[in-house]
Amino acid sequence: MTDFARSGMRRKTSLAHLPTPIEALTVLSRSLGGPEIWVKRDDCTGLAGGGNKARKLEYLMHDAVANGADTVITAGGIQSNHARQTAAAAARLGLKCILALTDSVPDRSAAYHRGGNLLLDRLFGAEIRHFDGDVDPAAAMLDLAAECERTGGQPYLIPVGGSNAVGAQAYVDAAGEMLDQAKAHHADFSHVVLATGSGGTHAGLIAGLAIRRAVIPVIGISVSRAREEAETRVRNLTRDTFVLLGIDRPMPEIWIDDRFIGAGYGLPTDAMAAAVRQVARTEGLLLDPVYTGKAMAGLMALIVERRLTSEHKVLFWHTGGSVALFAYEEVFAGG
Repeated sequence: MTDFARSGMRRKTSLAHLPTPIEALTVLSRSLGGPEIWVKRDDCTGLAGGGNKARKLEYLMHDAVANGADTVITAGGIQSNHARQTAAAAARLGLKCILALTDSVPDRSAAYHRGGNLLLDRLFGAEIRHFDGDVDPAAAMLDLAAECERTGGQPYLIPVGGSNAVGAQAYVDAAGEMLDQAKAHHADFSHVVLATGSGGTHAGLIAGLAIRRAVIPVIGISVSRAREEAETRVRNLTRDTFVLLGIDRPMPEIWIDDRFIGAGYGLPTDAMAAAVRQVARTEGLLLDPVYTGKAMAGLMALIVERRLTSEHKVLFWHTGGSVALFAYEEVFAGG
């Protein structure tokens, strides 16, 4: 079995449309009466409808192929954006893909259990294994890998969200990409705001900014974990990324706000729905109900609370996921 934690080569397979653009959200900024807000469009990475996982998969899939894998195995919820993009990347590279999908979001509609990302997983030809919501995804992946090996396969395990040091390298790159774009646009960003779930995107950005000695706080709006747990996860991933890249830097401050999770991961909130609608109706920009909608709700709250003001210039990192809107039709069916 190939260990997904063993790598270190800065090599990747081209899967994403890069660089993704940055854009000023002029109308939204004016409507909120706070900081100047820009967006980093990682929903435009291209692979399988776009999203941040395409960047991580460039490194992870290269590592899989380099280690002789013929099968990639990963896990996530039924509407996992990461699972969708992993299935598409495997299809492009001629690898088998097995998805361990956990029914971890209670009380969802029929659309949640058949449409959105799940429909696309099937379209990309992934083998889907369903598990109850209380199953440990890492243990389920190990069982599937052992089964694969028994039938002569060579599995490569990708963690939930592609969030390990191998995958986080992609957001070390992305931090540099953003700094170059900010310079070109004369945009001196004071903060970056993003959704924090499995933590790899957040950790990679922190590491990338630290490597370049750019002092820009990265505010993570947690979509799943309490603040202390999320901070520990991001801190550990940042440290692992430093080690993998051979970088000696002090650990930057980890800033996570956990007030916008609501009743749990993937469960809609009124603030999320309002944020999704406002961004759609001011900028024609689609967010998603699980990650970026809650992150935008957090950004809006920080403006209301005057923690972000007209003195600031904020970059909202759009991690994609709008495909999941079609799995939450009960939330948005009324417009």
